[in-house]
Amino acid sequence: MVAFFRNSFLFVVSKILKGAIIMQTVDHTKKGWSVKDVIFLAIIAIFFGIIYQVWSFAYYAIAATPLKPYANDLTLGVWIMAGPLAGVLLKKVGASVVGELLAAAVEMLLFSSWGASTLISGFIQGIGNELGFAATGYKNWGRLGLLLSAIGSTIITFVWDWFQSGYSEYHVGLLVSLFVIRFVSIGFFSGVLVYWIKKLVNRSGLIK
Repeated sequence: MVAFFRNSFLFVVSKILKGAIIMQTVDHTKKGWSVKDVIFLAIIAIFFGIIYQVWSFAYYAIAATPLKPYANDLTLGVWIMAGPLAGVLLKKVGASVVGELLAAAVEMLLFSSWGASTLISGFIQGIGNELGFAATGYKNWGRLGLLLSAIGSTIITFVWDWFQSGYSEYHVGLLVSLFVIRFVSIGFFSGVLVYWIKKLVNRSGLIK
């Protein structure tokens, strides 16, 4: 699965951006957005929007087993990948929120079973990621930034599910286990895996 995400994303990016390499080198410390930034953001949104829709089958497969109470937290990490990836690649304020929201929009347009609520979830998830990078003053886009992003999205989405998904009815033991599982899922997919993808993209020279 790790190799699939890394290699697939890099393949898609290289093909779509092949004709855009002639664009000027982007200074990622700038506040403004270049055409190349927008193209990359669109690629991230489309790629992960499709992944998100396919990933829903994994959620339903787990939900059909005795592990149903854990299905959401086990699978959530994948649904949060677009935000931090947009952040670490574009290094722009707001990139995480926009990236996650656009990916959620693509998922919704692909007839997501959650309908328009997908956009709300995408926004909430993006805010959690954004807060992590904001905590560093938007100066660390590496491991620390991704760690804080994972922590931020874990806390924000868990609070959201407390009110939205009935988590307030669960007993303390279950809540603790769900929180830990959620953090591990987000930490791996939206932290470790995103960091590996970032390294591959940087090595490819697609973003300079």
